[in-house]
Amino acid sequence: MHHTPLAHERLLTELDFARLNHLRGAHMPAELAHALDSLDLVPSREVPPDVVTMYSQVIVEDVTTGRRQKLTLCYPADAEPHNGFISVLSPVGAGLIGQRLGTTARWRTPNGDEVAAVIVSLLFQPEASGDYTT
Repeated sequence: MHHTPLAHERLLTELDFARLNHLRGAHMPAELAHALDSLDLVPSREVPPDVVTMYSQVIVEDVTTGRRQKLTLCYPADAEPHNGFISVLSPVGAGLIGQRLGTTARWRTPNGDEVAAVIVSLLFQPEASGDYTT
C-alpha cells in the first residue's frame, strides 16, 4: 500500500534517513532522534518540492521579531553558522528537517527559549533540481 502523506506531516527522504541514522549517538539531540522515529519516509524521487531536505536552502521568518534569515540545512562537517549553513544536529536544523514550505518550525535555543519561525521560501531543494544523491 502506498502512503500518501498529509499536508501537515513531516517527510524525510530514505537517503537522508539512512545518512542521519549514521549520526545517531551522543551528539544527536533528542528532538532529532524523536523526529527520525516519527517522520514519514519517501523515496528521493518522490519527495514533494516544498519539503525541507538536506542541503535545502530556506528563508525563515521569526514569528516574534519578523526577522528573516537565509539558512542552508547541512551535515555537521559542512556547518558554518555564520554563513547560514546550519547543522541538522543543531536545534534549528532538527526543527527544520522534513518541514514543508509555509509551516512553522519550532526549536529551543541553548538558553531554553522557544523559537518559532515560518518557512516563507524554499529557495533550493536538491531533489527538485534532479539531484537525488547529495
